Amino acid sequence: MRCTSHKAQTFINVRGNKFKLGHAAVAQMIGYVQNEPSKREAGGVLLGRYILGCEDVIVDRITMPTKRDRQSRFRFFRSARLHQQAIDEAWTSSGGTCNYLGEWHTHPEPDPSPSFIDMLGWRKKLLFDKFDSDVLYFVIVGTEQINAWQGHRRTLSIEKLHKAT
Repeated sequence: MRCTSHKAQTFINVRGNKFKLGHAAVAQMIGYVQNEPSKREAGGVLLGRYILGCEDVIVDRITMPTKRDRQSRFRFFRSARLHQQAIDEAWTSSGGTCNYLGEWHTHPEPDPSPSFIDMLGWRKKLLFDKFDSDVLYFVIVGTEQINAWQGHRRTLSIEKLHKAT
C-alpha cells in the first residue's frame, strides 16, 4: 500500500475528541511523500478550526516547505518567518477563525513514528509557541500511512491519536 489516498483522515484521542485532516491538507501533504531515496523531508504548519460546542478540530490547510527551510533525507528544519506570515495571513483573512494548530512533516518509513529529535522539538513548541488552546497537534506523513499525535501544554505529554474507523 502507498500513501496516495487524498481522502480526509480522522483521528481520535483517548477522550473521544476528533482531529480531522481535511481533503485539501491531505492532498498537499501526500505530494511530499518520501517514496524515493532522492526525496528530502518536508513539512510545515497545520492551520484550521476548533469546532464550537466540542473539542474537535479540523485542519483546513497547511503550509508547505519554503526556500528558507532546511531539508535533508532525515531532517527538516522549519524557518519561522515565512510560515509565521502564512499563519498571520490565515488568521486575518478568516476573521480570527483559522488558527495555528501544530506541525507536520514527512518520514521515509511506511508507518511513521517520531524520533527523539521530533519529541524534543514538539515539547519545545508546547513550551514556547503561542497558540489558543492547551494542545498542539503533530502529524508525520510516511510512505504508506499518516499518523498524528496530540501534545499537552501543561504536562508536556504527547499521545498518539488513533485512526477513526
